[in-house]
Amino acid sequence: MRETSGRKRATLRRAVLAAIGTAALVAAAAAGVVLPASAAAPPAPAGWSQVFLDEFDGPAGSGVDTADWQYTTGTSYPGGPANFGTGEIETMTADPANVSLDGAGHLRITPRRDAAGRWTSGRVETRRGDFEPPAGGTLRTEARIQMPNVTGPAAKGYWPAFWMLGTPYRGNWWNWPGVGEIDIMENVQGLNTVWATVHCGTSPGGPCNETSGIGGQRVCPGATCQAGFHTYAVEWDRSTAVEQMRFYVDGLNFHTVRADQVDATTWTNATNHGYFIILNVAMGGGFPDAFGGGPDAGTEPGHAMVVDYVSVLRSTGGTTPPTTPPTTPPTTPPSGNRDAYAAIRAESYDGQSGVAKEASADAGGGQNLAAIGNGDWALFRGVDFGSAPARQFHGRVASGAAGGVSGLVEVRLDSRTSPPVGSFSVANTGGWQSWRTIPANITAVTGTHDVYLTFTSGQPADFVNVNWFDFGH
Repeated sequence: MRETSGRKRATLRRAVLAAIGTAALVAAAAAGVVLPASAAAPPAPAGWSQVFLDEFDGPAGSGVDTADWQYTTGTSYPGGPANFGTGEIETMTADPANVSLDGAGHLRITPRRDAAGRWTSGRVETRRGDFEPPAGGTLRTEARIQMPNVTGPAAKGYWPAFWMLGTPYRGNWWNWPGVGEIDIMENVQGLNTVWATVHCGTSPGGPCNETSGIGGQRVCPGATCQAGFHTYAVEWDRSTAVEQMRFYVDGLNFHTVRADQVDATTWTNATNHGYFIILNVAMGGGFPDAFGGGPDAGTEPGHAMVVDYVSVLRSTGGTTPPTTPPTTPPTTPPSGNRDAYAAIRAESYDGQSGVAKEASADAGGGQNLAAIGNGDWALFRGVDFGSAPARQFHGRVASGAAGGVSGLVEVRLDSRTSPPVGSFSVANTGGWQSWRTIPANITAVTGTHDVYLTFTSGQPADFVNVNWFDFGH
């Protein structure tokens, strides 16, 4: 949320149907209906402890519990960057018209516009700033949210978010992005898309590509992000060999950021401390600007972000709580030493940007990478080509792209900005689960390399799914 400009590219992601827990929820998602408006937060599973929970119970029109939350008001932190450093135009208030409970177990954050055209909205933060995983454990931060139910021109400028900031930011206000930011859910312009991002390093540019950050996105499964409630979560995991942050919507892991994607100092500076949680709806700013601009005369005020609960769980064992699991368990990425001449499962990536996973109808089942468009990429570490040169690349792909939409699947070695050693073009194959294996010649490759699959297209629309790939002599 803190980023200032140059935000993620504008592309609508395809809806990917996935089971999200109980049979009732699966049926609701499959029908595309609105899920229940109020639901209790899932209890802490065995091995986990509840360290924070607010289900926003209280009389209609009352404020948040100020023992747990504090209001952030005005247009900046005292002495901090103007407009919260993002260019947003609203004034944040503690007015119940902007921030209040609805009496039915929800928090509502509602942007308003007065007769003079001035916008107000709400922003609340946890008083606690000690949210981080224990050594060898995991922290899961989760909220069930319905984004402002407004789309099209009427949604222009809306920017709802559920996110976390490194606690050293409090009282300094000028050490972003080095202290870290974890965006669990962001949305703009009423698009049916959830974005998740980690910000770190220096700005502009730096190891975390600021001000964009290390981000991923996907459509909301089942009901759109605006039409229904969805559960958004991040698992910050210190139990794995490489520390990582995994982002979920309704139990679907659609984005992962690993410590080894940046240098050790950058990661330590961003993670060696606690975080606090923020809920807000901004109007205008750098992110909406990247998707057509801030609010105008056609923007409708009064559409609330509705929050059912916020929950924080901590585990010392590192196991994922069984809440709204995906249809197919996620594949654990190998730590290198991959055989270039055996099928490399696309979902076993070690890093990625912009791609999602879904259950595959291809032979062998499992998962495939989906929602892939221009600028997306996936990293596969430690691919061993041996001493006899590889000269071919084979990709198992499918596409349901519209007519005139196509793109390149490219292979790059050791850096996603290095020149491709080979590529092939993909257009519609007959459907997003209509699979074919496409060969391509590549420049001779020997030895062990990190392999990047990069995706380039002249259109913003998604153009390919990938199930697996391998190499040949």
